[in-house]
Amino acid sequence: MAGRARRTTPLSALGLSEGDAVIVYLQAPKEKMWGLLLSLQAAGIVLRCIDLAAFDDWMRQEARGDEPYLGLTTLFYPMGRVERMEKDETLGPISSYSARFAKEVGRSVQQVLGLEPERE
Repeated sequence: MAGRARRTTPLSALGLSEGDAVIVYLQAPKEKMWGLLLSLQAAGIVLRCIDLAAFDDWMRQEARGDEPYLGLTTLFYPMGRVERMEKDETLGPISSYSARFAKEVGRSVQQVLGLEPERE
């Protein structure tokens, strides 16, 4: 289709796709959330997320197989609260939160949440 501009979505323009793990920095009040990106629109973002301060506790709970008392919640944040968002990626020797979770728990976040089949 020569002459036609390729349409990009906000997610693809950022190198993201639905289900990618991200860290979102919020303002008023200040919060940091880790989660799976469900939607990015001009009005705001939808995440299946947990407060970054509770991530390690949730990871240990899943690793031990404890009864769940922590977990991810689906939330909408208006764009006015979003200060920045970054993809949860491993950088050099520093593992991403997703990679740390998979190493500690033995399953990916997506498997724990039932979004991906268990590997045998």
